[in-house]
Amino acid sequence: MGKSKASEFFKKYFMVLVLVVVFATFHFITGGKIMLAQNINNLISQNAYVFVLATGMLLCILTGGNIDLACGSVVCFAGGIGAILLDKNMNVWLAVIVMLALGALVGVWQGYWIAYVKVPPFIATLAGMYAFRGLANRIMQGLTYGIRNEVFLNVFGGGANCYIPDIFGGSKVNMLCLVVGILIAAGYAVSVVVKRISNKKNGYDVDPIVSSIIKTVIICAVVLWLFNKLANYKGIPTSLLWIAFVLIAYSYITSKTTIGRYLYAVGGNEKATKLSGIDPRKAYFFAYINMGILSGLAGILTVARAAQGNPTLGNAYEMDAIAACFIGGASAYGGEGNVFGVIIGAVLMGVINQGMSIAGMDANYQKVVKGLVLLFAIIFDVLSNKKKK
Repeated sequence: MGKSKASEFFKKYFMVLVLVVVFATFHFITGGKIMLAQNINNLISQNAYVFVLATGMLLCILTGGNIDLACGSVVCFAGGIGAILLDKNMNVWLAVIVMLALGALVGVWQGYWIAYVKVPPFIATLAGMYAFRGLANRIMQGLTYGIRNEVFLNVFGGGANCYIPDIFGGSKVNMLCLVVGILIAAGYAVSVVVKRISNKKNGYDVDPIVSSIIKTVIICAVVLWLFNKLANYKGIPTSLLWIAFVLIAYSYITSKTTIGRYLYAVGGNEKATKLSGIDPRKAYFFAYINMGILSGLAGILTVARAAQGNPTLGNAYEMDAIAACFIGGASAYGGEGNVFGVIIGAVLMGVINQGMSIAGMDANYQKVVKGLVLLFAIIFDVLSNKKKK
């Protein structure tokens, strides 16, 4: 029994252990530079698109290992058009709505063909990858459109003041950031205790008290460490707020809502799901509409970070999103995965990118390392599924 629990723990937290090892390795290679406050901040801001796109990609993968190859092109398409509108001095919030609406329309377009016409997702989104990249290039005519709107840049993570103001007036250390970190850690610890009491009261199985305490302490320590690092730079970047909003919202959707359960059910066994009276088409349609909306949001964050829109934006973003999901534990067969895994996968991708950049390694080696990590994660998933069978 003990051996079985140890094996289950290892499988559940395997990629977390890999992340720790990779972080420690780059800490040694870079002489500790990767742990500097500014680099931790950059790790979040530069990889905001990965967190957002990977969350949308998770919904697609849950439906049966399906993916969206078009999301990088949609980032370019929606973000590029938004940059043009902002360059022409359109109201910033109207431009944001346009970018999100474009993403949603792309999601409806692709979701319709996939869900109701039964075009394989790989083919439908491959077509979208070419089509929307071509449309973006045609509309922008190969030009770069600079964004000068300070409100847009600051709100979405690209301006000089894209940090939450410190209401406590800290001089060297951002006190607001420290307070927020303490509140989040305390809130998480309280929620764990409340949930444990509730589960015991209702007769559900609960984790051993020791493992529960260790897990809670580690997560709280990571939260406090992160916010301490941010507090020693400029504070909480606005891009982190958008990442947190997306992760919390979709964590709730996938775990607490009916449509979230449908996604898992369709990916687990579509035929059985259909026989039980659930329409799988709704799950597919929902997944790809949300993928489109989040691609629009990723487009907003990307053009804000770059302070411009150009025809090369979003190149290979879909690969980073797919890799983050599979590295984070989403099954290539569908029906398995969660937002926590997306966080682990996205952070691991960011650490590899930034660690190799700080160490001055050739950018091509980043692709080699990411490819090997992705292959390793898929092999682990396949072998785990074989053992189950």
